[in-house]
Amino acid sequence: MERLVADHQDSVGESPLWHAAEAAWYWVDIEGCALRRWRDGRLRSWPLAERIACLALHAEGGLVAGLESMLVHLRPRDDGGLAMAPLATVDHALQGMRFNDGRCDRAGRFFAGTMLRDMAAAAPAGALYRLDGCGLSAPLVDGLIVPNGLAFSPDNRTMYLSDSHPTVRQVWAFDLGDSGRPANRRLFVDMNQHPGRPDGAAIDIDGGYWVCANDAGLVHRFRPDGRLDRSIEVPTAKPSMCSFGGARLDELLITSIRPAGDTSATAGAVFITRPGTQGLPEAPWRP
Repeated sequence: MERLVADHQDSVGESPLWHAAEAAWYWVDIEGCALRRWRDGRLRSWPLAERIACLALHAEGGLVAGLESMLVHLRPRDDGGLAMAPLATVDHALQGMRFNDGRCDRAGRFFAGTMLRDMAAAAPAGALYRLDGCGLSAPLVDGLIVPNGLAFSPDNRTMYLSDSHPTVRQVWAFDLGDSGRPANRRLFVDMNQHPGRPDGAAIDIDGGYWVCANDAGLVHRFRPDGRLDRSIEVPTAKPSMCSFGGARLDELLITSIRPAGDTSATAGAVFITRPGTQGLPEAPWRP
């Protein structure tokens, strides 16, 4: 495993995304209110006025992003400019909430969860929403503290979702029909039986579920039947999300978190490894 950007550290690195048309990696620093891009050995950043938590490709160019109170269309420019257009706003259940984990399913529908920024409050105020051509849905799953781990099976018939709060630490599977409404919620993995909390995740071509084990310095791979297949070590305690990319989709990019007071050289760094399998192309959101 190697660091992608040797001298770069995020406060809360999240949502790595491979942009094949640009041959570039994007990700965000939530608390740093920044969009990042790594291309041709160069890091570029775009500041935002509020926290940015999740990303997806937009079919018309640019990116879909989840901020604090809205979903937006971003068009980053090489001159440092960042065009932004609102796509949808959400009425949060409480003050002090924001979007968290989000990504598109295979059909190009953007799913994103919300959470209270104060994790210590352990408030189950978060919900999962879907943005499609009809706009933003009503909450599809509610009662979440820290929604995370969104991923979709290769055939798009199964959606995975976790709650990474220390009091929950579970990953669920849902049936996902043509309507894009998750149903038949069931326990997929109880991370209380494994090291770490279930943070961001990705799916490989065989349906394996790769999930960052926050606080344990690991990335676990679970088989489609929920059995732990293997774990890889990350040289920092708090890996936050992983994603497949690269020209052959055989690279796994891993973002991480730098807790307050942590002065280690790897906390908040971005890592890349080749785990011996391939991922699937990320579907763009289609308005």
